[in-house]
Amino acid sequence: MRIIAAIDIIGGKCVRLTRGDFSTQKIYNEDPVEVAKEMEDNGIRYIHVVDLDGARNKMITNYRILDKIASLTNLAIDFGGGIREDHDIDIAFTSGARQVTAGSIAISNPGLVLSWLSKYGNQRIILGADSKDRKILVNGWQQETEEDVVQFIQRYASVGMKYAICTDVKRDGMLQGPATELCKEILSSVKVNLIASGGISSMKDIKEIKEAGCEGVIIGKALYEGKIKLSELKDLC
Repeated sequence: MRIIAAIDIIGGKCVRLTRGDFSTQKIYNEDPVEVAKEMEDNGIRYIHVVDLDGARNKMITNYRILDKIASLTNLAIDFGGGIREDHDIDIAFTSGARQVTAGSIAISNPGLVLSWLSKYGNQRIILGADSKDRKILVNGWQQETEEDVVQFIQRYASVGMKYAICTDVKRDGMLQGPATELCKEILSSVKVNLIASGGISSMKDIKEIKEAGCEGVIIGKALYEGKIKLSELKDLC
């Protein structure tokens, strides 16, 4: 299972939110590049970079930081937030993203996402399945849809989507454990490389997610709050 460290960006700074609420913003470092370097120095190989400004503005915004991280580290970067047009995804890949997460756009314009799958291949496009009470959320988690998360992932997997990030928004930033049962439900009915996100608070949680069959796990606030130390992850990376 891949260990993926999260770097969320607002105003060029490394931050964390709680349950996607922008009013809960907490700055952990003024320089996300510095954070990425520290992660790499401690054995991390994969990072999940989220452009929160982009998610809110509906257009890629912090791509220069993505470019710096890609230029100054050897980290494999999954980038998401504000990917709405061909122009956005072109910028993300040109700026060094290894993979790009399509979230809101997968609801509003599935045809465009399918064209990206065809153009870039299913190794490079990840489905962002962010949900609350099983309903998919869009536009920086500010808007709820009627789409069931399992059916959403299933529909895209049926047309070739290989990777999906499942984020339980209620658990995100709460440090109260992941949505393991939801992950198990998805994996019991969908053939997909599932990446769990939201609520990871301990090494026990990571083990639980691995045993559920997930291909990857994203760790955010637990790292920044010292609940999990980078040194503890070295043998897993």
